[in-house]
Amino acid sequence: MINVRIAGGVLIAGTAAAVVGCAPATERPVTQASAVVASEHPSETLKTLINQALPNIPGKTFTSATVTFPPGARAAPHRHGNAFVYAYVLQGTVRSRLEGEPMRTYRQGENWIERPGAHHVATENVSNTEPAKLLVVFISNTGEQLKINDPHQ
Repeated sequence: MINVRIAGGVLIAGTAAAVVGCAPATERPVTQASAVVASEHPSETLKTLINQALPNIPGKTFTSATVTFPPGARAAPHRHGNAFVYAYVLQGTVRSRLEGEPMRTYRQGENWIERPGAHHVATENVSNTEPAKLLVVFISNTGEQLKINDPHQ
């Protein structure tokens, strides 16, 4: 298992840098802007369960992970590159909105998909007292970064 933390809009994974396409946490400077974003709302935590190249589809990788949202947590607007994404709510309630679609609320046992290139403009834990947890599956181009936050404006 690989534990990954999302901070300042970047997936951080010490020895798993090649898996998620970013520098190890010890090499990633914390900027003033990312410190401000982190202090406004708690951030989600991603824990990789499986990361496996698909043997029958060269150039594609299957990654599954749990994403935990502490109470009141919000994800920064982001994209998942060219990955196809499936999300299933394991615990709690989350609101999610893809660009061009209405905000939707998902409860435990409900799910959604994100098509390659989708712009995920909102994801948040509805509760300010209870955590929420997702199971997320990515089918991505091998070596592609799994989450790219929008640039700060």
